[in-house]
Amino acid sequence: MPVEWQKGGLKLQGAGLWFDARQRTTLAFVSHAHSDHIARHEHVIATRETLALMTHRLGPLLATTTGAYRRPWQLGALTLELFPAGHVLGAAQVRVTREDGHRVVYTGDLSTGPSLTAAVAEVAPCDTLVLESTFGHPRYRFPPRAGTYDAVADWARRQLALGIRPVLLAYSLGKAQETIAQLAARGLAVCAHPAIHAVAEVYGRLGVEVRARRFEGAFEAGEVGLFPPFRSRAALAHLGPLRLAALTGWALEPWGARRAGADVAFPVSDHADFPALVAYAQASGAREVVTVHGFADDLARGLKKAGLFARAVSERVQLPLDF
Repeated sequence: MPVEWQKGGLKLQGAGLWFDARQRTTLAFVSHAHSDHIARHEHVIATRETLALMTHRLGPLLATTTGAYRRPWQLGALTLELFPAGHVLGAAQVRVTREDGHRVVYTGDLSTGPSLTAAVAEVAPCDTLVLESTFGHPRYRFPPRAGTYDAVADWARRQLALGIRPVLLAYSLGKAQETIAQLAARGLAVCAHPAIHAVAEVYGRLGVEVRARRFEGAFEAGEVGLFPPFRSRAALAHLGPLRLAALTGWALEPWGARRAGADVAFPVSDHADFPALVAYAQASGAREVVTVHGFADDLARGLKKAGLFARAVSERVQLPLDF
């Protein structure tokens, strides 16, 4: 297997290149700027958007290499090329081509559906595919995003008509900005928590305008609140009657709303679901698929049923000699 799991993350065998390492390394490709994928590495490879969002979260970075989509470059004996991952603004997959021509793709977090705030994911052809598996169980099948946001907007309007403040819970980076754009397209005004608003300002500087009023302690008439997840209902109780809705892929679980402390949950995810992950793996042409994170074992089993050679990163197998 061209990649290996070490303490802190995935590493390309025979090279000093790490993928989304959570501990400081000398050289790391960072697929996107969510907190569970970044660290203060000595040298970071990422898109300009991810580097800007990392700087917003971590402060100045030590050394960086900016990669653009579909523009290969040399890193010693390796050739690197980035492709959109669709997850959040700037999210990227990386394809590493070794001297022997073997191509390894690491997807990072992947979303293959349409988006108003992120480049649409592309399939990167490869020989070995390292595929994220957050929702890699067959039970995770998300409805179309547009229809789900229609349902969110309808729910918010019903609450406003009843004199109740609708408050949506979404991650500060990515899902929150997509939600602002989606609700604006449906004619709703959003008042966003300062952490969400600050990231939206970074989006604006990167050329993706997402407009919301910054929450300063009170809502205005007709506004939908937008806050990070796990925000305490008690902390908002003084603002009058309100209802909370979690925007999460875990909404497909019976405990989805309860886990977030919300009244209701809508299946809005910035990850690919099981059918999309299988379809991506098939389209990649990979001879070997390595599943990582989340439901890695379940996804590997599903890929095997689809006729692919697949295994979770934790599994040890003997490859055929002619493979």
